[in-house]
Amino acid sequence: MQSKASNVADYLSELPEERKEVIAKMRKTILEHLPEGFREGMSYGMIGYVVPHEIYPDGYHCDPKLPLPFASVASQKNFVALYHMGIYAKPDLLQWFQEAYPKHCKGKLDMGKSCIRFKKMDDIPYALIAELMEKMSVQDWIDCYEEQIKKK
Repeated sequence: MQSKASNVADYLSELPEERKEVIAKMRKTILEHLPEGFREGMSYGMIGYVVPHEIYPDGYHCDPKLPLPFASVASQKNFVALYHMGIYAKPDLLQWFQEAYPKHCKGKLDMGKSCIRFKKMDDIPYALIAELMEKMSVQDWIDCYEEQIKKK
């Protein structure tokens, strides 16, 4: 579900009550552990974390007017999602996450290529999300993006 909100505060205000606390806690976790240089804003109708044009002027290859996306958080119909492009682009990071997940959660990992779905709001591994966010600097992500994604 893409929001039409133009800023993060509006996005948060339109969330259902049962999701506000979860999204706020995930956002706080991300912001506290997000490496310097990434910027928060709205991206594709979700709370997004991007490499701004001041750091990466080329922008996103699909639409260079947009900053380079890195991660997003969204409240979907049946789950809360964390989208992390590093997991999509770096097999070793994906493997680390898959191996670490059971140490933090009782349930089975539910994920797509870059999407981690959380259906049980009381079983979100905030400490693991914090670790994941610290794993890539802005330059790490730019290098990975240029090597793995942009060249395609």
